Amino acid sequence: MMRITFLLFCSMLLSWVAQGQTKSVQGMLKDDKIRVVAGASVKLISDQDSLVTSSSIAGIFIFNNVKASKFKISVSNLGFERFEQEFTYPEGESKYIIPSFTLKPASELLEEVVIDGVPTIVVKGDTLEYTMKDLKLRDGSVAEDALKKLQGVEVDKDGNVTAQGESVKRVRINGKDFFGGDVKTATQNLPANIIEKMQIVDDYGDMANITGNKNGDSEKVLNIQIDPKYNKGQMATLRAGYGTEDRYQATGMWTGMKEGAMLSILGNMNNINAPLFDFSATGGGARRQQGGGGRRGSFGGNTTGLTNTGSIGANFRRDFNDKLTVYGSYSFGRDDNNTTSQTVNEYILKSGNQIDKINSNSNTVTGSHRFESNIEWKPSVNDFIKITPQIGYDKRDVISSSQSSTYFGDVFNYSEDERINSTSTAPRFGISGLYNRKLNEKGRNIFFNMNLNSSATKKDQENILERLTANETDPTASMDSLYQQAIQEANNKSWNGGASINYTEPVSEYGKIELTYDFNRNTYDNKNSQSAFDEFGELILNKPKLNFDYDYDYSFTTHRVGANYSFNNDKVKYSIGAAVQPSQLRGDAYSSAIHEPIHRNAFNIMPIARFEYKFSRQSNLSINYSGSSTEPTVSQILPFDISTYETSSIIGNADLVPQFTHQMNMRFRNGDFQKGKSFFAMLNANLTNDKIVTFRKRFLRQGIGMIQETYYLNATEDPTYGFNSFYHYGKSLKEKTYNLMLMGGISYNKNISYISEDSLALFGDKNVSSNWVFNQGLMFRYNPSEKLEINPGIRYRYDYTHNSLTNIKTSVSSWTPTLIGSVNITPSLIYGVDISKTFNNGFAVNSNPFIINTYVEQKFLKDNRATLRLQAFDLLNQQTNITRTLNESLIADSRTNRLARYFMLTLTYKFEKFALGSPTGDGGGHGGMRPPRM
Repeated sequence: MMRITFLLFCSMLLSWVAQGQTKSVQGMLKDDKIRVVAGASVKLISDQDSLVTSSSIAGIFIFNNVKASKFKISVSNLGFERFEQEFTYPEGESKYIIPSFTLKPASELLEEVVIDGVPTIVVKGDTLEYTMKDLKLRDGSVAEDALKKLQGVEVDKDGNVTAQGESVKRVRINGKDFFGGDVKTATQNLPANIIEKMQIVDDYGDMANITGNKNGDSEKVLNIQIDPKYNKGQMATLRAGYGTEDRYQATGMWTGMKEGAMLSILGNMNNINAPLFDFSATGGGARRQQGGGGRRGSFGGNTTGLTNTGSIGANFRRDFNDKLTVYGSYSFGRDDNNTTSQTVNEYILKSGNQIDKINSNSNTVTGSHRFESNIEWKPSVNDFIKITPQIGYDKRDVISSSQSSTYFGDVFNYSEDERINSTSTAPRFGISGLYNRKLNEKGRNIFFNMNLNSSATKKDQENILERLTANETDPTASMDSLYQQAIQEANNKSWNGGASINYTEPVSEYGKIELTYDFNRNTYDNKNSQSAFDEFGELILNKPKLNFDYDYDYSFTTHRVGANYSFNNDKVKYSIGAAVQPSQLRGDAYSSAIHEPIHRNAFNIMPIARFEYKFSRQSNLSINYSGSSTEPTVSQILPFDISTYETSSIIGNADLVPQFTHQMNMRFRNGDFQKGKSFFAMLNANLTNDKIVTFRKRFLRQGIGMIQETYYLNATEDPTYGFNSFYHYGKSLKEKTYNLMLMGGISYNKNISYISEDSLALFGDKNVSSNWVFNQGLMFRYNPSEKLEINPGIRYRYDYTHNSLTNIKTSVSSWTPTLIGSVNITPSLIYGVDISKTFNNGFAVNSNPFIINTYVEQKFLKDNRATLRLQAFDLLNQQTNITRTLNESLIADSRTNRLARYFMLTLTYKFEKFALGSPTGDGGGHGGMRPPRM
């Protein structure tokens, strides 16, 4: 008995000791209006602990199993200033309840609308933030579906996102680039039900984000904030589908997350024009690249034609501690695209216009690799370092053919058959870095950044031209024939390097002086050779310009020194100052017989002007000026005759100077967001001095037909200019059941060119091309619940062009009414439809397609994890794509094939498992991965 009593006593003693060694910390978060703050990220850090949690709906946070006696609590949440404080655990206590923290609103907060205690719209200086809480989204929605319901944001049928009239260029998740900033990869694959907030940011780069000092132009960036409750767990989506016309789709996504780490893997194979990655997108890096040196080639996706695509990629992020973060991605894609098009080109000539009618077919196979990594290190509270390496490789094979007929008025002149076969590769490498040092608490700061980028393109191409030309004086005579085969080899290398330094000195409570220096250099090294052959395979020796071997290299260097004064208080922000920018264009061009040096200097003085004004808590205006120099391209500056065929030549100009562009941007926001009203307006204006323009000679030569020679010069007497504008008005009623959106814009561009029909002319006739474009849209959404949504709308576009040389005025227009809707027939059975009818007018290749896409889907299995969908795409088989392209002396209307009618049956399985439960609380509503496109 005594032994049993002793054992029970020891057991109780050990249990008591163990409980005494287990410590917990608890606290509550409130704002300055004594409202609880839910969903904030809270960290407990010590020598022995690194714990992360989020505040509950009651604003409470709890840490268990705390080891250290001294620790630091760090709190961060959008819309609030960061909070940090050190604590000492009371001796002998097992539970430490910390007094409530009061979080201060961020200094740039302009407007906050609260519904059920949660902010739904927050407007900051350069950011518009939307909370997902009040959006009525159907189960299985992705980020793209949420974007479509945000005021001022539009998503087109190809997934391109515009916000307040400007294209969204990059996407981030929790503030970090996702798959190199690839917008569609994030918006079409990320489940909407794990998103807490979305931000549309006017991003000026890392320097502005760190120091607040803005230089240059901004770009629209989408930042997606994941709800902290779902930062620990995993989710997966698998989809397989097969349809008529042998259409297929197989896609998969898996994402795993834990505190401070995230890994996403995506894969895709299909022939329904649904690429997974956009390889033209690259992350921002630590310094924005300027100029053309070191850039990738024009390899990119193609939504026209028919494309077989396969791709796979991974995105990773790891927070090793509160000082070191590493994130990045790798992507691979292969596209096999077949495109058929009909084009009508109208060339502007003084004696009368030339019309080319062209039918073409092309097959393009592209393989792309992209890798990017970002290393962010905070060695102390005053220092920040970021390094970004980027590597890529592209390979492209093109086989194309075209048949064309050329007329002057209604008179036939010649027909042409052209075939092109080319192979090109383009490896590239880049690295950028930045260092920021906070020198004191009053705002003294110094910032450095740099970048170095290198790219090389090797291209082998075979061109074959066959032309039959009518006799101008005797239409009954036999036609003259021309056959030329050109074998080209090009090796082009380019580098871009630069560095900048920015120093900020506070001079008053609201004012500071900013000094900047920026260096940038673009270097080009190019070799280009060609041999021409006749129909018998013999070298064409009597046409020297068809056989060439050129070697040319040049560099463009700029130095910019600036100083400005900045003022910032609760009502007004402005910067005013000036910068000077000397630039140098240096190089040499060699042929077998000629050496042409290239030496040009330029000097520009530009103002530094930026202004922001807050009219009220719901209304603000911002105005920004920027200026930049652009060097001539290789083809523009090379002073030799580059002739693929005898019928077409490009002759560069070694005397060109860089063009300089002034740009002004104005943005205005106003509305009563709590009452569902919003208004956004934007105006961009530009003026270019010394614009590089074309001088084209187009003349007839007996037995050959039309000859075109292209030259380049600076428009020194008359600047070119233009503007574009956008507005959006939105009104929501009855908790967003009824939504009305009115949007539109006007753009204008003035361009200059010189044209001559004299083969010996040294100067051409000046042509001023004025182009106006008017856009208007009216949209309505009825969305009483997530089970019913109806979206009728109509869009109108009018495009008007006037050419001064011929005084010819042309215009095209289109009306497009649309109807998009979906309804739950039963809780698990859904029907959806997407209808549009386009009425085109004035195009040379008119078509008025009536597109009907529809689907029915059934959800089944536990928690609706599986979905079976039957989809009909383009029921009437009328899908086509019509575009108008303009330059200074050409109007081109094109009709291109797109994916046509098919039916597809797809099966989708989704799985989510999070530490704090599923987003819907019952395991249902699993989002992720955009369904087959409608």
